[in-house]
Amino acid sequence: MAYGILYDFLMGQTIEAYRYFGAHFVEKDGRSGVMFRLYAPLADDVSVIGDWNGWDVTRDKMAKVDDSGVFELFIEGLHEYETYKYHFRNCKGEYVDKADPFAFCSEHRPKSGSRLFDIENFIWHDDKYLKNQTSSFDKPMSIYEVHLGSWKGKIGDRFISYEEVADYLIPYMRDNGFTHCEIMPICQYPFDGSWGYQATGFFSVDSRYGNPKQLMSFVDRMHQAGFGVLLDFAPVHFATDPFGLREFDGSCLYEYSDPEHTLSPWGSAQFDLGKDPVRSFLMSAMDYFISYFHFDGLRLDAVSNMVYWDGNKNKGANDGAVEFMKRLNGKLHIKHPNVITIAEDSTDFPGVTHPTHENGLGFDYKWDLGWMNDTLKYYHLDPVYKKYEHNKITFSMMYFWSERFLLPLSHDEVVHGKGTIINKMHGDYEQKFALLRNLYTYQFAHPGKKLNFMGNELASFDEWNENRSLPWVLLSFPKHDSIRRMVRDLNLIYQAEAAMHKEEYNPLRFQWAMVDNADQSVFAFRRSVEGSDLLFVFNMTPNFYESYDVGCFEPGEYDEIFNSDKDVYGGLNQYNGLALEAKPGGPENRPYHVSVKLASYGALILKRRIPKAKRHSNRKRG
Repeated sequence: MAYGILYDFLMGQTIEAYRYFGAHFVEKDGRSGVMFRLYAPLADDVSVIGDWNGWDVTRDKMAKVDDSGVFELFIEGLHEYETYKYHFRNCKGEYVDKADPFAFCSEHRPKSGSRLFDIENFIWHDDKYLKNQTSSFDKPMSIYEVHLGSWKGKIGDRFISYEEVADYLIPYMRDNGFTHCEIMPICQYPFDGSWGYQATGFFSVDSRYGNPKQLMSFVDRMHQAGFGVLLDFAPVHFATDPFGLREFDGSCLYEYSDPEHTLSPWGSAQFDLGKDPVRSFLMSAMDYFISYFHFDGLRLDAVSNMVYWDGNKNKGANDGAVEFMKRLNGKLHIKHPNVITIAEDSTDFPGVTHPTHENGLGFDYKWDLGWMNDTLKYYHLDPVYKKYEHNKITFSMMYFWSERFLLPLSHDEVVHGKGTIINKMHGDYEQKFALLRNLYTYQFAHPGKKLNFMGNELASFDEWNENRSLPWVLLSFPKHDSIRRMVRDLNLIYQAEAAMHKEEYNPLRFQWAMVDNADQSVFAFRRSVEGSDLLFVFNMTPNFYESYDVGCFEPGEYDEIFNSDKDVYGGLNQYNGLALEAKPGGPENRPYHVSVKLASYGALILKRRIPKAKRHSNRKRG
């Protein structure tokens, strides 16, 4: 088995290299100890140095297994949490100390040693959840993106642990209707300000919040509470700290040797995704977190920097990286059929969510960053100019059916001087809140899965900072707590109404009801499946309409099930009380219309009453 994994590792075909490399507690010839294995083809005079041998480079020499460049050593009687590194002479003739690339645990920064940890034998309690695990194509997926260190903030000078986060996060997500959480990267990383996107240990759970089994406990408890857990993973680049992967054995073992591509736009080292051992390394890291930690899926960061050189379409496709993504998705989906992969991709590269056998990349979902950019620019506009940018709302539905899109309002939009989501809204204090209510309604109404960064629901005017807690005090102010309540209600309606999540990637389930009214900047569309027929209406200006005709496609009565201007959401209570009767003839040549009260910057969800006989007409008769 070991030889097979090694061969597949060298050929770029294994997703389980962690079972061979690294430091494993094993029994050998009746003795208990740790087997160390290191891949460093151009190294020699390799030693394991650590707490048990006083960091003496002469004591525990590793033997070279074969010409592939693998070294191994069994050491008896070691214990968990003992710290170690590899000491060797690299191909430049320099002696270096390196952390274990396959370490399961690491010292807390600024220390940089690897630590022994037995990852086996965690007792899971999520069998019931895993039996019902799906890719959620026809189910609601409202993702709450979380940075573990700043959601609640530190307790004194220490970071909150994985279990402590779960204590607070589970009831909060339940109370607010989210279905999944996505945690920002938790591979070991040295610099707090990188948020985990520049890692040094790709199998090592971030020691800021605890050890691997504490993270397992976090996922286990989330699953028992019914929540999916997604992991943000950064396979494009790694931190350049000297104890890490950079020039590991003196050569560019993990990164590109071509100086033009060695460093990324962020100053980090870029993985050479055309090298087979690098492919095995990264595929195995992602499978490790799925297999050992039961994550429901992975969000891959900066896919645009993989499909094109430096993320620049003019430089052409990176064929090696494209092949890596196809191989990754193919192998992960064979082993884990119900686990999802999500591409954070800003390009128009074709087929990102198409199957690999159709020459697609094989992801399940793709972030719709075009929707995010166009939408936020539109909501920032003075209403006077919105009629000239009408297509910023309509354009997303021109390309939406080409991929399975996810609509993100992520951490990237609330940092680096960009302002928070509410700060991006046009107008004065009251107008910003009204537009924010409109925006969130539009996000939930639009086809596609949803993602919101923690704090979006608080309507904070202060940008996110990884060094401090979210401003929870805002919930003591009715204006801000009303936004949180509205997000909760939108989540609950999203889950309750099949038309908002079922067959959402089927173009037959979406119809524009009002799409050409640029002068008034009013939009309306219908989403329907059997038993659920909804009409969404959006007024993008401060104009108030006591009675406004909106086209619709079916006769009957329509109930207002949501209105962003309700006083419980901080609005002026300009709502429609009784059911609205559809009448013949409508604007934009629609067969019917309903006359609605439409608040300034208001957003409505109307539900058509479906007669029982028609609702059940497709059922088989006995």
